[in-house]
Amino acid sequence: MLAAWILYGVRLMAPRILLALLLTAGVAQATGLDDAPTHVGAAQCKSCHEAQYKAWSGSHHDLAMAQATEQTVLGNFRNQTFVQHGVTSRFFRRDGRFFVNTEGPDGTLQDFEIRYTFGWMPLQQYLIELKGGRLQALSIAWDSRSKKEGGQRWFHLHPNARIAPDDDRFWTRPSQNWNSMCAECHSTDLRRNYRPEEDRYETAWAEIDVACEACHGPGSRHLAWASRTPRDDGDASRGLVVRLRDADAGSWGMDASSGIAKRTPQRTTHAQLETCARCHSRRATLHEPYVHGRPIGDTHRVSLLEDRLYYPDGQIRDEVYEYGAFLQSRMQRAGVTCSDCHDPHSLGLRSPGNGVCLSCHLGARYDAPAHHHHKADSAGAACVECHAPTRVYMVVDARRDHSFRVPRPDLGTLFGTPDACTGCHKDKNAAWAAETIAAWFGPDRRGGVERLALALHAGRSGAADAEEQLAALVGDAAQPGIVRATALAALREVATPASLMTLQRALGDSDALVRRAAAGFLERLEPAKRHPLGAPLLNDPVRDVRIEAGLALAATPRQTLSSEQVLQLDKAIREYETAQRVNAERPESDLNLGLLYTALASPEKAEAAYRSAMRKDPTFVPAYVNLADLLRAQGRSGEAVLREGVAAAPRAAALHHALGLVLVREQRLTEAAAALQRAAELAPDNVRFGYIHAVAVKETEGVARALEVLRAQLLRHPENRDLLLALVSYSREAGDTAKARDYAERLVRFGPKDPLARQIRAELGEP
Repeated sequence: MLAAWILYGVRLMAPRILLALLLTAGVAQATGLDDAPTHVGAAQCKSCHEAQYKAWSGSHHDLAMAQATEQTVLGNFRNQTFVQHGVTSRFFRRDGRFFVNTEGPDGTLQDFEIRYTFGWMPLQQYLIELKGGRLQALSIAWDSRSKKEGGQRWFHLHPNARIAPDDDRFWTRPSQNWNSMCAECHSTDLRRNYRPEEDRYETAWAEIDVACEACHGPGSRHLAWASRTPRDDGDASRGLVVRLRDADAGSWGMDASSGIAKRTPQRTTHAQLETCARCHSRRATLHEPYVHGRPIGDTHRVSLLEDRLYYPDGQIRDEVYEYGAFLQSRMQRAGVTCSDCHDPHSLGLRSPGNGVCLSCHLGARYDAPAHHHHKADSAGAACVECHAPTRVYMVVDARRDHSFRVPRPDLGTLFGTPDACTGCHKDKNAAWAAETIAAWFGPDRRGGVERLALALHAGRSGAADAEEQLAALVGDAAQPGIVRATALAALREVATPASLMTLQRALGDSDALVRRAAAGFLERLEPAKRHPLGAPLLNDPVRDVRIEAGLALAATPRQTLSSEQVLQLDKAIREYETAQRVNAERPESDLNLGLLYTALASPEKAEAAYRSAMRKDPTFVPAYVNLADLLRAQGRSGEAVLREGVAAAPRAAALHHALGLVLVREQRLTEAAAALQRAAELAPDNVRFGYIHAVAVKETEGVARALEVLRAQLLRHPENRDLLLALVSYSREAGDTAKARDYAERLVRFGPKDPLARQIRAELGEP
């Protein structure tokens, strides 16, 4: 995938969807310390910072992007062919330039010129310019590794699927667009310059790669400071936009009792970490231009530990980069930052082998067989193999999980999560690994992530005790903020009246991610009840929180607010609108605006926004679903809209499900059952789709057939409260009291504090 697969707060019924929002920047002219800072270029830094410049030269940042030349193109363009699912692509040169003959957007083979290289190792992608200034990333990449490692070959980023031109992953589609999906993190001072009236880009940059000022900020003031004779030593900032070096003179000292270093004083600022997070995270851009040194949530929206991105225990699943994982780690909470382990200029590790880890962990205790239980100098004795295992992305790119966790193969036996042990011992399973770990360290050894895994699994599976587990996790101050925020977002979907106290505490949390999740939670309340709780968040110091609160409170009846409160709310709403227009060319932007206008009771504007999203991308499912829901609220049928969506995206389960619900309301039950069945078939792991299908089947085919559907769903979701309640009810209706009693017992077992479960069991009596 491209480097900036990012998210934003798009809502489809309740879940969230990906949105990529990119930075544009204006440039002011400056000559001195009193002027707005401008970019001066890496070459200006070299004379004073020669060692850093030398380390940066040839690094992944330096080679992040380049014009396609003899020196920068690694791939074999000597008339080489590559065949993928019946499509033959040919790589060749003409007049000193680089070309590929491959499948174009209309399905025919065409010649396309390679304009830029993208990345270096372990693979290199290539950018092709299409109309409207769009640079698109070809899905056929060059494996830059050595032949011994399996490289020096062309390969497809989706080797197991036929990616046709109508597939969202096809190289000419918006998801593979460099301008909006990845440019911010591969160039310095990127100005996207999208012209919506003409639907074209005039994208520009100060430097084509990730150079000095991408991290340190525009350097004109610093250059002016350095040029003064004598230098103004009274200027503590030295003209820098942001100081990335610790200003607290913190140092690390070994704690003899634990064998682990401690930082004195405790870290209170995170400028360096959040500067890196701008690109090394799954996130969306909220504001332009980027402001160096501001909290990450003021300019970007960081993803939580969502199911499609992370495993239930927080391990990386999708391409999420490092920040979200690192926020979970004990190291981050102890004060470790990126440059403690990595040279920020070469990007290499500070020390080879276990050396980085041993700078903070006593070797005699941790780099010893008594700890790692492997032969010295073997792969199993390497700290990172157990505590930061890799996951492979883009076919050949192995990236380490920066949560630095204790291996928990026992969780793999429960939730199917990966573990470091079987990652190496591929002939073994998680149960073997769990038994081995227990034999080494004792059966009660825990790494602190089981609460996260158990709570998230309960919430995602609809378990009877989900609310209790998630609320407890939100309230556990020892847990990282990103964990508590994720638990709060999950709690929103299974909330009960008891959840209100958890919400109230979270609204004033010290962590911005938790406050953002709390702001989103407000949408579960009646509009009139939201403002008294959420009003303080409209003035939150972090933009990400403010705009989430603005959307949540948008439906507040204005007559219940003072004039000052109305002004505060309207300001946050305008900020939300501005954040959406950062990415005006994307359908997600229109979808978000449609949600806002719906909350503001402006259905005409909401409908226009949804239809704009559909025009931009006819396969964009959420726009059809939300528009149909808007039409329903107006007493209009959404059937035509949903059928249009099904025709454009026939394998989108959400469209079939929404269509089935429309048909149910129109009492066309046979058609409805067929649509709901198709949704359940396309998304077999979606318990709600399966449950609603079973309800429809009961009306059309009877209770016996509905019980079959429910039992099949229960095999996938054995703890789901809704399924068990339905099975109790339908079994009683079918006259099978014994089965009903059995399902009631399971309800109580999975939710011992659930009053409804206990009541049902009591009603059914003893066997």
